[in-house]
Amino acid sequence: MKHAIDTRAYVVISPGRNEADYMRRTLDSMVAQSERPALWVIVDDGSTDDSPQILAEYTAAHDWIRVVHREDRGKRAVGPGVIEAFYAGLETVTLSEYTYLCKLDLDLDLPPTYFAGLMDRMEAEPRVGSCSGKTWYSGPQGQQISEGIGDEMSIGASKFMRVSCFNQIGGFAREVMWDGLDCHKARQLGWIVGSWDAPELAFEHLRPMGSSQTNIHVGRRRHGFGQYYMGTGPVYLVASAINKMRQPPYVTGGLSILQGYFGAMLRRDPQHGDAELRAFIRAYQRRALSVGKARAASEIEAERADLWSPETV
Repeated sequence: MKHAIDTRAYVVISPGRNEADYMRRTLDSMVAQSERPALWVIVDDGSTDDSPQILAEYTAAHDWIRVVHREDRGKRAVGPGVIEAFYAGLETVTLSEYTYLCKLDLDLDLPPTYFAGLMDRMEAEPRVGSCSGKTWYSGPQGQQISEGIGDEMSIGASKFMRVSCFNQIGGFAREVMWDGLDCHKARQLGWIVGSWDAPELAFEHLRPMGSSQTNIHVGRRRHGFGQYYMGTGPVYLVASAINKMRQPPYVTGGLSILQGYFGAMLRRDPQHGDAELRAFIRAYQRRALSVGKARAASEIEAERADLWSPETV
């Protein structure tokens, strides 16, 4: 029989490149966690700034932090590049030794009870397979601006999962919309996915979501392409883009999403290879347009409860 502490053993993998401006706050917030990870693997994806020196400082002080160095690819990689770096870290881990797995970005400031709070909630509901808290970032006048993560999704910046769920969904897709596909695939298999709006789980995104490559409009166009790749229907995409126009950058951010999506459609870019999952996503989206995303997700989770298995099959 496993010792009780094993049931809360978690491993964190953090891909990053040139994160010297942000990573100290992430590192310090991890050191301050009330329940630290059993292992934190940080993948330095060819940094050319002070990141290696900063990481060396922290690994010398904390034996539960390990760094994997990759060669400089000459640019910051997002989407599939991030997941490639994630898997470079995962390859160094014996995943069966842990109950939970987290993919964590290096531009976050987490509250000290963050991981303990997530595990408490997952222990209370064993069907929760993937979850996170909510993110915010500082506005021009220092105000806290929500990144608008829906309750039915777990955010890619801090993707906390049961290892059994991660294995069942086949891991992360190596494409832009990996952090949406995993949520839908988990729900398709009977898992519950979500994020909670609670003070002990609210964390700061030091670099606004979607702004990590060139500028935020490039990120929004990338998001639109990712929605196309995932199989999102055009009506749902237009509604989503209009909704995004209410968030900074106002109007133009939503237009960039439309440009990314319909550009991919006109080019007939390839879509995710799981046709059944794409159909599942579109059915969910049609229902969400009628009753809202949270209710549509709850209905699916109730309908698919019998499909849930806590173990990897």
